[in-house]
Amino acid sequence: MGRKWNNIKEKKASKDANTSRIYAKFGREIYVAARQGEPDPVSNQALKVVLERAKTYSVPKHIIDKAIEKAKGGGEESYDELRYEGFGPGGSMVIVDALTNNVNRTASDVRAAFGKNGGNMGVSGSVSYMFDATAVIGVEGKTEDDVLELLMEADVDARDILGEEEAVIVYAEPDQFHTVQEAFRGAGVSEFSVAELTMLAQNDIQLSAEDQAQFEKMIDAIEDLEDVRQVYHNVDLSE
Repeated sequence: MGRKWNNIKEKKASKDANTSRIYAKFGREIYVAARQGEPDPVSNQALKVVLERAKTYSVPKHIIDKAIEKAKGGGEESYDELRYEGFGPGGSMVIVDALTNNVNRTASDVRAAFGKNGGNMGVSGSVSYMFDATAVIGVEGKTEDDVLELLMEADVDARDILGEEEAVIVYAEPDQFHTVQEAFRGAGVSEFSVAELTMLAQNDIQLSAEDQAQFEKMIDAIEDLEDVRQVYHNVDLSE
């Protein structure tokens, strides 16, 4: 499962050239989550999850505060949460999550990003059955044995615990996301190298050099879309 973390790490590393776009998307996501309940992460679990992700991407505090204040002020913007599924070069599978105030525009843009780059949109369920919703939490400064002991004490049955370069990565059920984090915080951990609720492919594939270049072009086109929040796929990009 180590390749899964590599895909997440690649996505995080690529943000440096697109920080303004990443921050803008987080601002929208935080606003939407804050409007789903109280604009307080203590009582609003959806907001808490988004803020944990935002921290791992170093989203500035003023952007977070602005989005929450906008939600508190009763902002009138309304967004729909959408999921698209599709196929790319070489048998690759892709899931696209979006937040949009214009469903027709987003559907058209996502379809075009697939179609112009060697892929095609699928129907709902055509891809997602090959992925599992998963909590992924990474910490540094701990060994795998340390982490296993902490999780046993917290009564967390993780799917997997793997050492990956400087970090130890925990793969767990989505409903264990906060439990795992609290177990780490109880052991003095204040920062996470990754904190994601994600969709992980049950089996990763490797592409030929030509197909991988086309695939990466397609993913870049999808991620560049203003309404796209998260993109998941089954391609091993670690090489």
